[in-house]
Amino acid sequence: MTALTVNFNSIINLTDDQFYQLCQDNETLKFERNAQGEIIIMSPVGGETGNRNAGVTAQLWIWNEGSKLGKVFDSSTGFKLPNGADRSPDAAWVRLERWDALTQEQKDKFPPLCPDFAIELLSPSDSLTEARDKMKEYMENGVLLGWLLNRRNRQVEIYRQGQEVEILDHPTSLSGEDILPGFVLNLAAIW
Repeated sequence: MTALTVNFNSIINLTDDQFYQLCQDNETLKFERNAQGEIIIMSPVGGETGNRNAGVTAQLWIWNEGSKLGKVFDSSTGFKLPNGADRSPDAAWVRLERWDALTQEQKDKFPPLCPDFAIELLSPSDSLTEARDKMKEYMENGVLLGWLLNRRNRQVEIYRQGQEVEILDHPTSLSGEDILPGFVLNLAAIW
């Protein structure tokens, strides 16, 4: 996905409500905002990446329907991270007790929390360096488990709190470990 970063900080610092409204007023565009307040405008993904994203989210959603341990979110959901950034992982999951602690207004806008689990699926036009930086930002803001899926190389980078990144070559599945007990992502449909 090609992204364009725009810095309006010298003329306006958007509040959270203003940024949310900007996103609502331009629903055909996808925005993120980094911790410095810069707006990131992202293009839509291609068909292959969109299909794979749907598959990842579907597998996570189906598991969660059985476990009822949390809430699943797709790539159109923005999260207000503790560092001030507004980010949209390709798939995310939040423990139910954390979600239930939010007010209805917080749930209706960009939830002011970092997901417990996040997945980024590298599209052909994505920068691996930028995707890794995003995964590190998620970890610094509270993600407990994160997966960066690189379809080009059929490689997965696993991010865990307090541990070095683990890189797997050509895995066929991934375990949700103790964060998502019983969840197994089948990668055959993703590669």
